[in-house]
Amino acid sequence: MATHKPVIAHNLDKQTLVTLRTIKEPQPHTLDTYVKLGGYAQLKRIVTEKVKATDIITQVKLSNLRGRGGAGFPTGLKWSFMPRYYDGTKYLVCNTDEGEPGTFKDRDIIRYNPHQLIEGMAIAAYTLGARVGYNYIHGEIWEDYEVFEEALAEARKAGFLGENLFGTNFSFDLHAVHGYGAYICGEETALIESIEGKKGQPRFKPPFPASYGVFGKPTNVNNTESYASIPWILEHGGLAFQELGVPNSGGTKIFSVSGHIEKPGNYEVRMGMPFTELLEMVGGIWKGRKLKAVIPGGPSTAVMPASAILGATLDYDGLSKAGSSLGAGSMIIMDETTCMVKTLKRLSYFFFEESCGQCTPCREGTGWLYRVINRITNGQGRMEDLDLLTDVSGNISGRTICALGDAAATPVLSFIKHFRPEFEYYILHGRSMVEDGVTADSLQKETVEA
Repeated sequence: MATHKPVIAHNLDKQTLVTLRTIKEPQPHTLDTYVKLGGYAQLKRIVTEKVKATDIITQVKLSNLRGRGGAGFPTGLKWSFMPRYYDGTKYLVCNTDEGEPGTFKDRDIIRYNPHQLIEGMAIAAYTLGARVGYNYIHGEIWEDYEVFEEALAEARKAGFLGENLFGTNFSFDLHAVHGYGAYICGEETALIESIEGKKGQPRFKPPFPASYGVFGKPTNVNNTESYASIPWILEHGGLAFQELGVPNSGGTKIFSVSGHIEKPGNYEVRMGMPFTELLEMVGGIWKGRKLKAVIPGGPSTAVMPASAILGATLDYDGLSKAGSSLGAGSMIIMDETTCMVKTLKRLSYFFFEESCGQCTPCREGTGWLYRVINRITNGQGRMEDLDLLTDVSGNISGRTICALGDAAATPVLSFIKHFRPEFEYYILHGRSMVEDGVTADSLQKETVEA
């Protein structure tokens, strides 16, 4: 029996709860709670009324729901790629393998609202003609895995999973798969390899999972938050979901907010919310300090200085225009005491350690990035190292099977672009500019006077 952690909720009244709509309840993870809130009603309706798959996909397209795992690909369009008239077995896969630093939203869905995810996947299975589904859960979150297993047992017992659901010829069963803690398994084809019992390494694409996925069969892969949005969309209509957000970014988004703030945690808000409003919800910068920089979507997205993020809106287009991307909504906030050189060293070490080693540019390039940055922090840096880092990053990007190489290069390029004086100071003095109490403004003044 899993021990269920208490709900830690901040400013729920200001949030728009869709995928976490059970969180205000005393026992949010139970079947009784979910059914009380209208759970499984949409699954029963579409199965018993034999709603056309095309009609469901139309609503999902209308919702402007985009993949919540980081890529932001339109979910309805992805569903339309699945072969409609395939006679063999088709599979459904949920990606709950969140291994990127600062990402912790999906585990709250399986911890507090697992049944909405189950219903969303069952609806997707009906729509796409899949009979079997897998939820691949990150290796380090064992307790939440157990909560999800209990929810699966509840759903099977109540007749929401299994053979001939609601007395029809539709059958679907869902299984939890415990991952091994590897970041690379968050990439959909590496995840599929892992489900098959093989080493988690990305496959060449094409063929894409929609034609060659689990066990070589057509497979649809979506993020946890994406599937969990489906029941709400079908209950209220695609247009209603779209209107929760902004053009090209429908619905709500869970932001995992961590770093130098007063109230870290998960916040589900409408797409398009100004960053300043979210910053207010999280209690502002801790200890009354000043905002320095924000990584808006996880380390694989470009860092943004305070001047860029303060005027940005939290949606795909808003963050793109401001110079970064939404990613998985894994927001890391840094105050004025942060040394950006040491921060980049930690991030570059992560990508170096998590590279699967299959592609030479990534395997060797991530090692070069880490070692050069480590050399700078050890007081042995050279000014030409900044050009070397830029050059190595360019030789990794676009030259690997999956996007991990690009993800490793992005923070290096963005950190040097926006905080180059810190790197130059570290190279010249062998110490951190921040730890020496030197500001960029004072450094610029000294340079001008000299």
